[in-house]
Amino acid sequence: MSQKIHLGISTCPNDTFTFHGLMTRSVDWRGLDFDVELIDIQQLNNRLFDGDFDAAKTSFHAALLLANETVVLPSGSALGFGVGPLLLSAEPGTTPTNTSQTTLCPGQHTTASLLNSLFYPGTTKVEHVVFSEIMPKLQRKEADFGVCIHEGRFTWQGLGLVEDLGTRWETETKCPLPLGGIVARRSLTAEVIAKVQGVIRDSLEFALADRDAALPTMRKYAQEFDDEVLMKHVDLYVNEWTINLGSTGQNALRELSVRAQSIGLVADSDLPIEVFAE
Repeated sequence: MSQKIHLGISTCPNDTFTFHGLMTRSVDWRGLDFDVELIDIQQLNNRLFDGDFDAAKTSFHAALLLANETVVLPSGSALGFGVGPLLLSAEPGTTPTNTSQTTLCPGQHTTASLLNSLFYPGTTKVEHVVFSEIMPKLQRKEADFGVCIHEGRFTWQGLGLVEDLGTRWETETKCPLPLGGIVARRSLTAEVIAKVQGVIRDSLEFALADRDAALPTMRKYAQEFDDEVLMKHVDLYVNEWTINLGSTGQNALRELSVRAQSIGLVADSDLPIEVFAE
C-alpha cells in the first residue's frame, strides 16, 4: 500500500508552476500517494504549526520556528536577488514614523513580516491580512503602509514605494533573499523524504522543459490572470536555487537565522534550519 503524503502548497504562480507536473500526475509519484491542498501562505504556516501537513511550502520565517520538527527540502524554494517584498504607502512620499500609522503584513509568520520587523521595528502598528487584500486596502486608504508580495511586485502602480525590502536585505547581507521553501516532517523516514524530494524535483524539471504547459494550472489559482505577468513571476522566483538550494541558499538561511536571533525571534536553544541531504 502506498504511503499517503498530505502536501500543502501556495496558490502563487511559482508554486503552481513547480507543482504542475505533480498535481497532474505527469511525473512518477515514486510509490507515494499525494493529497495536495492549495491555500494562502499564512494558512500554510498556521496549519504546519498545527501539525496538519506531512510536507508543505512555508515561509522561511515559519521554518525557523519549525526547525525542531521539520527539514527543508533542497528543491522548491523561492529565493534570489530582486525578489523581495515591497513596502508600499497609501500616500506617495510618506514613510513609517509612528504607531498611529498602520502597516499591513501578509501574515505573522511570513518572511515579509520578518523583514518588516528587522528593518522597521516598532515604527507603526502592524496588522496581518491575506496578501491579496493589502493593495486594495491601501488604494482605499484603509491603512497607511503595506508589505506586498507575489504579483504585487508588478501591479502596485498608483501607490507609493517606500522601499524594496529585498534590495535592502541584499545590500546588508550580500545574500539572495530566502522567502520560502518546502519542508518535510522529521517524523517521516529518510527514505520517504527522499522520495518526496525526488518527485518535487522531477515536477520542477518537467515544468522547465515545457513552460507553457503549466499555464492552465497557474491561471486556475492566480490572483492575476495575465499570462505575461504569470511568467514574469516564474522568471523572478524560479531559478537555480529553486532546483537546488546549494551552498549559496544554505548560507542565506544561516544569515536569516542569525538575524532572527538578533531580534529575539528564535531562541539560541532552537535547532537551526536543516536542509535535507539527498
